[in-house]
Amino acid sequence: DVQLVESGGGSVQAGGSLRLSCAASGYTLLRRCGMGWFRRAPGKERELVSTISSGGTISYADSVKGRFTISQDNGKNTLFLQMNSLKTEDTAVYFCAAAIWVGYCQYNYWGQGTQVTVS
Repeated sequence: DVQLVESGGGSVQAGGSLRLSCAASGYTLLRRCGMGWFRRAPGKERELVSTISSGGTISYADSVKGRFTISQDNGKNTLFLQMNSLKTEDTAVYFCAAAIWVGYCQYNYWGQGTQVTVS
């Protein structure tokens, strides 16, 4: 079964940086089509932060463009999110997600989340 384990969250002052990691296991190569980071701020719906497709196409939410960078290791089993120039509004639980092809690319697998607090 697919397991995603996030790490790297914590508390930081505004303007600081954090790097999140997500270790994926059991994620078959045959159907994977992408991985991504999502977040849920207190009292808000979960939102997309950044995604990277299996082909390397990257997307970012407008709110994090120019500040966050998504990347993967060469084996594509570890996903990273480098977060710079953090703002208080970036405070949220950040989730790693993995997508498989089911006729379209669907995020079916989720980590438990890691808390990021910016003060």
